[in-house]
Amino acid sequence: MIDTPNSYRTQPDSEGHFGAYGGRYVAETLMPLVLELEAEYNRAKADPAFKAEFDYLLEHYVGRPSPLYYAERLTDAVRAECDESKGAEIWFKRDELNHTGAHKINNCIGQILLAIRMGKTRIIAETGAGQHGVATATVAARFGLPCIIYMGARDMERQAPNVFRMKLLGAQVIGVESGARTLKDAMNEALRDWVANVDDTFYIIGTAAGPHPYPELVRDFQSVIGTEARAQMLSRTERLPDLLVAAIGGGSNAIGLFHPFLDDKDVAMLGVEAAGHGLDKQHAASLAGGAPGILHGNKTYLLQDEDGQIAEAHSISAGLDYPGIGPEHAWLKDSGRVEYTSVTDTQALTAFQLLCKTEGIIPALEPAHAIAAVVERAKTMPRDKIILANLCGRGDKDIFTVAEALGVEL
Repeated sequence: MIDTPNSYRTQPDSEGHFGAYGGRYVAETLMPLVLELEAEYNRAKADPAFKAEFDYLLEHYVGRPSPLYYAERLTDAVRAECDESKGAEIWFKRDELNHTGAHKINNCIGQILLAIRMGKTRIIAETGAGQHGVATATVAARFGLPCIIYMGARDMERQAPNVFRMKLLGAQVIGVESGARTLKDAMNEALRDWVANVDDTFYIIGTAAGPHPYPELVRDFQSVIGTEARAQMLSRTERLPDLLVAAIGGGSNAIGLFHPFLDDKDVAMLGVEAAGHGLDKQHAASLAGGAPGILHGNKTYLLQDEDGQIAEAHSISAGLDYPGIGPEHAWLKDSGRVEYTSVTDTQALTAFQLLCKTEGIIPALEPAHAIAAVVERAKTMPRDKIILANLCGRGDKDIFTVAEALGVEL
C-alpha cells in the first residue's frame, strides 16, 4: 500500500496524473486540442450557467435523479442460503432507468455542452456495448450535430439492437475490422479520426480513461450517481452504506458511484472486473492480470504480453471487453482505498437470471458482474449491513447474447 493521502477525492496534477497513472500521451497534432479542452473545462466548472444547463438537462431530459431501490426479494434469496446472522441488505442505484438505458448519458450531456462551448461542429465516439454510442447519438441529435460512432465489428454483431438505435438517431456507425474487432479497436479508429479532423471535431470519450482531462471530466460528470445515492441513502436509512459495488470496464460508472464517498472511511468499495473464461484463460481483468503500461493516451494497468504488446481481452459483456482501466482506478487500487475483484462469464449469467427472477429487473451484462459479487459478499456480511450497487444499464441490448449463451434460439 502506498502512503495514505489526506483525501482520496483528489484532483490529478497539472499533467493529469493520479499518482503514477494518467497523463496525456497523444500525437503532437492533438496536444493543443487536449490543452484547449482542459482550459475550456476549467472555465465551464467556474460558470454557473454551464452547471445550470447541465443540471436542467439531467433532470428534464435524462430523468434524474434515478431511484434508490431496496432489493427485498434478492436480499431474501441471499439470506435463505445463510445462517440467521448473515445476509446484508442489497440496494440498487437504478441508473438503468435513465433515458437511453444506462449511465452513459450523464457524461455525454456534459461533453456535448463542452463541444458547443468550443465551437465544434462534428461529434465522434467509440462504443463497445453500444450504450455510449446510443447516448452520444442521442445528444448529437438533441443538439443537431452530425455524429460518427466507431464500433468493433464483433460488437456490432452481438449488440445489433443498439446499432439500429444509433442509426435511428441519425448517427453513422462505422464497423472496425482490425484486431479483435471490439472496444479497443474502435477507440483506436476514433483516435485516428480525431487526429485527422482536429479543427471541427469533438471526441466524446465514454469512459474515465484516455488523455487528461478526460478521466477527470468523465468522473466529474458521472459523480452525479454517487452524489444522489449518498443523499438518498441518508434520507431513506439515516446512514451511509457499508459497501459500494460497481462493475468495471474502463470504470466510469464505478468512479461515478465511488468518488463522492471516497473520504467516508467507514464505506468500503468493491470494483468488479470481467474474469471472462477465467483469470488463467482469456479475460478482461486488467487490475488482476495486467501491469502498468500506456494505451489510448494514458498510463494505467493493461493486459499485455512480455514484450509490452496489448493482449486481447474477453468478456461476454461487450462493455467490459477492454484490456485497460481508468487511471484513477489504478491509483485507488495501489492506494488500497478500493478493493477489486473479478467475476466470470458464467457467474455473471447466473446473477443475470437471479435478478430477473427475484426482482423483475433485466440487467445489462455489465452490472450482472457486479450483482454476482454482491450476492457472494452479502452472504458473508451481518444482516444489519447495507450493500449499495450501481445498476448501470438495462438488459434489452443483451438478450440475444444471453439467449445464445443459454442455448435458447430466438
